[in-house]
Amino acid sequence: MIHEIAVLPVHSTQIEPFKQAFAEVVHLLQRAKGYHGHLFTQGIESPETFNLIVRWASLEDHTPGFEASDDHQTFMAGLEQYFSQEPTVYHIQEVVFTNGNQQAQASAFNIAEPKA
Repeated sequence: MIHEIAVLPVHSTQIEPFKQAFAEVVHLLQRAKGYHGHLFTQGIESPETFNLIVRWASLEDHTPGFEASDDHQTFMAGLEQYFSQEPTVYHIQEVVFTNGNQQAQASAFNIAEPKA
């Protein structure tokens, strides 16, 4: 599993319309091959910056997979008018968050804890 992290800078006057537009196109992402969930968050200190973190089965499912699809073209067409600059996209390996207690590990996407 990998995570795509997209940093989405939005015009400060377009925050609410952007949220609505995302809600209208997110189904295109959710039906993509290899999609395993997403987290869509708005910055606290910078409310005009959104982060979209998508969990993919493989890098290839995201790129070229989803990125080369008609669904991706439609997805982006529904959002691009709200961007104040070009989004930044990068990928990371599967992550596990921990509170320091090995018994309390869990990922950001509620993956079952590893068996001891």
